[in-house]
Amino acid sequence: MQELSKINGQQLLSFMKNFAFALMMIAATIVLSNLFPFYFAPIIGLVACVVIYTVMYNHRAHHDTSCVIVPYATFYCLVSYSFIMIGLSILSLAPQITLPKELSIFNSPFVPTLILDPIAAVTYLYFYLRGTKHSICVDCKISKGSALERGRLGEILTSEARRQLLNLAILFIALTLLSWVYYLTIYSGVNINGRDAYIFFWTNIIALALDALYFAMRYYNIYLDLQENGELISEDDLSDMSMKTYLRVYLVCGENVYLDGNVVDVKQPEYQVIDTPFVTKRNVNGISTSEVRSIVEKMTGIKDGDLRFFYGRRSPDVAKHRFVRYIYFVDKTPEDYNIRIKGEWMDFPLLKMIYTTTPRMMSRLFLADISRMTTVVLTQKLFDEKGFRKIRTKSYQPSYTLGEVRKNRYDFQDDKWIRIAMFNSDNRLYRLRRWWREHIMSTASNLWEEKQQ
Repeated sequence: MQELSKINGQQLLSFMKNFAFALMMIAATIVLSNLFPFYFAPIIGLVACVVIYTVMYNHRAHHDTSCVIVPYATFYCLVSYSFIMIGLSILSLAPQITLPKELSIFNSPFVPTLILDPIAAVTYLYFYLRGTKHSICVDCKISKGSALERGRLGEILTSEARRQLLNLAILFIALTLLSWVYYLTIYSGVNINGRDAYIFFWTNIIALALDALYFAMRYYNIYLDLQENGELISEDDLSDMSMKTYLRVYLVCGENVYLDGNVVDVKQPEYQVIDTPFVTKRNVNGISTSEVRSIVEKMTGIKDGDLRFFYGRRSPDVAKHRFVRYIYFVDKTPEDYNIRIKGEWMDFPLLKMIYTTTPRMMSRLFLADISRMTTVVLTQKLFDEKGFRKIRTKSYQPSYTLGEVRKNRYDFQDDKWIRIAMFNSDNRLYRLRRWWREHIMSTASNLWEEKQQ
């Protein structure tokens, strides 16, 4: 299973390209706004938004597995910049309102960075503080799997995306302070001289270029570390890689699960974690239910169990890999079974306590599996299909048993309840945001897709 923790170097390169592309669009907006007449600045900003949206759409259409949170945040940054710039310019025409002339596209000189820098700082800081709660992150988790399921790549993308957002927030806070302190204390207001141009224009361009260079060097070093540690998949390996289906089975007896507490952690071989001992690999593209039953009966030595499909997923990072999970319910007591494979029966309440308090004791895939089960079951207990609470008391914390899982036949493959868990009536302004997503965003997305076709 160690091969599952390896990373395709092309994915790391794509991640870097997305970051560099976002910085390039900001730099291009600043440069073109200074080259063209000032009243073209809002149009330039909106054109940059269209370019970013097109790239993100192509990213989704081509099933790119990299992270696009920074281009996504940059899209919102430039949209806000364009409309706020238009609003300030209109306000400047009102005789009773006095605004600095550098903030209006109808005056000369116009300094776009006085508007862009603070907006960028606020936007990137907002995206950083919200973490993975953005709709694009939710869609990514559902379609490509959580960071736990994606292994080493998921860890890198998650941590580095937050690092990029924090870096950009700090960068633009610094640029905002520099430009506005200079504007309020030193800038003469007559015209833009060489020193003014350096502060308002070149400082931004140089800072963006240095930031892109810093992250390029950082990801090159990460690439070398991965290569040195044997965690990299080459393009030749990808082309030669055969179809593989990974099967994970959970043996359940009443409220007990058969687990091995001494499984070597792939990420840290010196540590041992809890995982199911019933794991196998087949060099085929998918396994039928009858084949699964035969494999499970051979591994467990039990032939009278109730085999249930848990859920499955194709790896977004290595398209030839499939992962399927099954639960094998047996009816006798744990003492009645003599399992040949090393492991022990673990009480489910104890397992839930470990999951809540010390999840690091579990393997990465086991943690992802129990997280999915818990999320789907508890979400259905708390919310209806429209995302509204069944019980208004927010302090109510339901629980569940393995007996319920077997009796109620939950559909863990359906992502509907995962989406509801991430976006429900506990979120602020839920009704308004739900209406916006259903009517405005879906309509805009459909129109865009029709245009592309």
